Amino acid sequence: MIPWLPPEPVFPPVERALTEPNGLLAAGGDLSPERILAAYRQGIFPWFSPGEPILWWSPDPRMVLFPAELKVSRSLAKVLRNRPYEVRLDTAFAAVIGACAGTPRDGQHGTWITAEMQAAYGKLHELGYAHSVEVWMDGKLVGGLYGMALGRTFYGESMFSWRTDASKIALAHLCMHLQRQGFGIIDCQMETQHLASLGARPIPRSDFVALLRRTTTTDSCAPGRWPADAVRDAFRKN
Repeated sequence: MIPWLPPEPVFPPVERALTEPNGLLAAGGDLSPERILAAYRQGIFPWFSPGEPILWWSPDPRMVLFPAELKVSRSLAKVLRNRPYEVRLDTAFAAVIGACAGTPRDGQHGTWITAEMQAAYGKLHELGYAHSVEVWMDGKLVGGLYGMALGRTFYGESMFSWRTDASKIALAHLCMHLQRQGFGIIDCQMETQHLASLGARPIPRSDFVALLRRTTTTDSCAPGRWPADAVRDAFRKN
């Protein structure tokens, strides 16, 4: 029996999550900033399809990427050096999350990034917790990603690419930015071959939660909008 959440932003212990399917922990509640922030701090995230109640998950193992472990292929490294693009932070959050919601994906019908989810994360962006990394070419947005930053943890949510390697360019710049800011980990949530090819790896949920206790309680990284040009020189040639 999946528990229904009370009006207060509290959750059952993550150890109670079902092994199948994928760590389902609870249902119900709302998508208020207080509840979402409380969830992320405990290693829980919302994920549900249109017509379903809000579902909350905490999979075991957890897929994570340590920023310094990003795998950059030779072809991507060449693109990063030649820089036929511009990367900006937090200048088009609504456009990025909308593109993530609207981009078709293999084996996926519809999107879990509903209008309700877009509004919730848009509010978190206004509060300085949700961020976007945007790849621009010829003045047009062609790829990017968005996620949440709490303390020194970044929670990746989704990415999209309308040009070859655009989402990988965004991820490479995100990793560089996070390393500069002392972030310890990127939460990738679910295990996929694509994420593994980029350097992500599964770790036990207990280890992930222990990492969160160390990285999300720090006061050294207050919420706020990231400078748009913070990664402008990330891969500039010497």
